Amino acid sequence: MFDKFFSYISHNIAIDLGTANSLVYVQDKGIVINEPSVVAINQKTGQVLAIGEEAKKMVGRTPAHIIATRPLVEGVVSDFEVTEQMLKYFIEKVHKRKFILGPRPRVIVGIPYGVTEVEKKAVKDATKNAGAREVFLIEEPMAAAIGARLPVQEAGGNFIIDIGGGTTEVAVISLGGIVIAKSLRVAGDRLNEDIIRYAQEEYRLLIGERAAETIKIGIGSAYPLKEKRELPLRGRNLVTGLPEEILVTDEGIRKALQKSVRQIVMAVKTTVEETPPELLADIMAKGIHLAGGGSLLKGLDILIQEEVKIPVRIIEDPMTAVVRGAGLVLENIDQLSETLTETEQLAPPR
Repeated sequence: MFDKFFSYISHNIAIDLGTANSLVYVQDKGIVINEPSVVAINQKTGQVLAIGEEAKKMVGRTPAHIIATRPLVEGVVSDFEVTEQMLKYFIEKVHKRKFILGPRPRVIVGIPYGVTEVEKKAVKDATKNAGAREVFLIEEPMAAAIGARLPVQEAGGNFIIDIGGGTTEVAVISLGGIVIAKSLRVAGDRLNEDIIRYAQEEYRLLIGERAAETIKIGIGSAYPLKEKRELPLRGRNLVTGLPEEILVTDEGIRKALQKSVRQIVMAVKTTVEETPPELLADIMAKGIHLAGGGSLLKGLDILIQEEVKIPVRIIEDPMTAVVRGAGLVLENIDQLSETLTETEQLAPPR
């Protein structure tokens, strides 16, 4: 009786622990947190000053002893202690208490495909230390496919591309498992870096990550747009040292992004080439599905479709696909337990 009572108090949680943003899904409530994966720390005292949205506002605007850092690099934990603090913040924000009344929550965390056992352990340990009772891992392409409501448990091919901040995951899924997959360290962050490099090389202009992201979202594209577009870009002239504003065009930015976009397209082509013929026939009928924030790059779906000759569509609400998929596994853990990377630990709470 008490277990049943406590299960209502301690809601289970699914977390998409992303390089750029972290999303939290709570059982029976849906997505309750969507914040940047940024933590601001006072280096003198080691104190965490802000996490998430508040910390992101501090990026590039703090004194030398305060740093706003991302504890995840390319989808994996690079700073264990800071990741733990961030997870603790998310879990406690959801529960608004210190787990005095009942059991700690069961947590499912999305991880990139192909991470090492050491990297998996880092995520599990950080999540347990942050207040989880049990931790289960699900690979992001699988979670994204479930979030897109693809029939992953059926004997048919499902092709998903999940482009996040740190990684691009390309996968073919059938019968509840990943048949073939590629994971690239080329995604949204790399595209921002391409724009920063372009501004320096082309205009001798030093710009920040936020300015680059604004340009990427505004006029970034992978395929020629119907109408030419341009946006102002502000930064510091590296020659004069003075502030300067220039106009950049969609054509110039597309050229800057070309190399990285080509790497993503090549990963998709290679995956298609390696897919078993029976599954490829299914994929040709169902099409390729794009998820993640990077899928919103203008014309990327058109470019991939042209290159691989298979219909490509962006799923509904692509930025939340991974956390929605992990949430669906959480809600239907008995039916979808085989989609988790480590099912042997799955046990009902006592």
